[in-house]
Amino acid sequence: MAKVFDFNKDYHSSANCDQNRVVHFDLDITVDFDLKQLSGEVVLSFERLSSSDSLLIDCRDLDIVAVKDELDNALEYQLVQVNDALGQQLSIQVGTQLNKVKIVYCTSPQAQGLQWLAPEQTLGKQQPYLFSQSQPINARSWIPLQDTPKARVTFNAKVSVPKQLRAVMSALNDPAIADDGVYQFTMVKPIPTHLLAIAVGDLAFKATGKRSGIYTEPGMLERAANEFEDTEAMMQVAESLLGEYAWQRYDMIVLPPSFPFGGMENPMLAFMTPTLIAGDKSLVSIVAHELAHSWTGNLVSNATWRDLWLNEGFTTYFTNRIVEAVYSKEQAELEKMIEYGRLQEELASSEVSSQTLPANVQLGDPNLAFNRFTYDKASMFVHELESRLGRDSFDIFLRRYVEHFAFTAITTETFMEYAEQTLLIDHGDKISAHELHEWVYGTGMPAWFKAPTSDSLNKVDFALSEFTSGIDANKLAIQDWRVHHWQYFLTQLPLVLTTEQLDDLDTCFAFTQSSNSEILCDWFRVAIRNRYQKVMQRLTAFLVEVGRAKFVRPLYLELQIAGMNSQALAIYQQARKGYHPSLRFQLDKLFEQ
Repeated sequence: MAKVFDFNKDYHSSANCDQNRVVHFDLDITVDFDLKQLSGEVVLSFERLSSSDSLLIDCRDLDIVAVKDELDNALEYQLVQVNDALGQQLSIQVGTQLNKVKIVYCTSPQAQGLQWLAPEQTLGKQQPYLFSQSQPINARSWIPLQDTPKARVTFNAKVSVPKQLRAVMSALNDPAIADDGVYQFTMVKPIPTHLLAIAVGDLAFKATGKRSGIYTEPGMLERAANEFEDTEAMMQVAESLLGEYAWQRYDMIVLPPSFPFGGMENPMLAFMTPTLIAGDKSLVSIVAHELAHSWTGNLVSNATWRDLWLNEGFTTYFTNRIVEAVYSKEQAELEKMIEYGRLQEELASSEVSSQTLPANVQLGDPNLAFNRFTYDKASMFVHELESRLGRDSFDIFLRRYVEHFAFTAITTETFMEYAEQTLLIDHGDKISAHELHEWVYGTGMPAWFKAPTSDSLNKVDFALSEFTSGIDANKLAIQDWRVHHWQYFLTQLPLVLTTEQLDDLDTCFAFTQSSNSEILCDWFRVAIRNRYQKVMQRLTAFLVEVGRAKFVRPLYLELQIAGMNSQALAIYQQARKGYHPSLRFQLDKLFEQ
């Protein structure tokens, strides 16, 4: 018998936030690079929603030194292992009167939410570096808290670091503050715990607008600021679509290459990978994506990791709108085509039962929710809503949706109820309840779905036809191609190519030496499946240098599928120590399998 799930329950948290919910914390920690440890205390303030006399907290590999009340009286507590994925549950006896507890603790050097870099792993090579990655459930590895999107929190933080370094957090950061080793932060808007973030290193700052700027290592600052100089224009477009920006500032930090994501939408300080800095702004849609999360994801959040599509689908659509307004309709169409290409690949390679918008991860790894269905199938759904309603009517719906659920976490079912009360009443002649349910709960793509098109790709299709019919690469018409044309070209090449064809492509277009990580990764996949050994030295260097999961996982998988297991393992053994702990955790499982 299939298990019946309570879709209001977050199965990836052991906290009792529906009984006693933490709403604020005061953090005081010291960063010790020698010990690779955060140590200090956190005071959790909670609301009582029931008569429960226990406060249940999520932890992972934390050393709990003491638990006290406001008067420093010891409280009875118990720390028990739940499982490897969820970590531990800290149960604190809070009686019937307390609404604050103090937890004295320190982190493990192996904390999955923290990466400690030695100086030689940084650009400057002089100072160590620390950064966090809390999403999806790793905040509990560096702060004991109720680690669920349902428990939004405000916070104050005091962070003590070595005096030559700067600390920044997902809060209001002041670049003018003196580097005295002690930094104070305040977040006055309630945020989900997976958006808690910290970074410490040799950081410089440059403004990109009156309310935006870049933090990064000094040696990368000018390149990063130039690449992301359109941030303010993006903010203005986003506000015109979804209303006033609620977070005061939109600063970004460009992290070392081991950062496992393209970007992370931490409020007031979005984290970015340096692989976006291509020198031509061709990859800055990630900046637009993380900015778009300021509305869809940070304001309106998923209640559980099953509901991730509510964050990523709407944000991927919203990103496309920003790109269209700031750059061009052609670029927006091309990016939509690339999205659909990724989706087609996952449709062909995944189990049909997993091809719904809600991710079936209640009892599994929440990282598995980050797939092409929660991003690109969900985005195609939102694009179809716009097409059915018309852009003007859909924009009204979207703005009202964000305003209605601002600063709350919702489930898929909450969204469906809202859509039935708004979309189906106001626009019942344009979309039916059956069609709405088929998009959200149905597998694959709806039978009536029409794939996106772009006339801009006709020239690429012609070049592909010419190449596959035997025309030499140097005779192909590739004038005025954008990065997205090249991505499409690489992903649409035949699965099987000869060594002579691969030599011809690489000699003519120098794919192996590309400085654009997206193109390089797509080329590597073509080369690996055809066992083209001439890329192996560059591929090894790339996998050792870059820790972005979007590139790393598919490349190792491609190596395994091609029967190059020993080479894949040899590269991984060399590269593993440079990857973020959360990525190591996933790749260890991959190689065990």
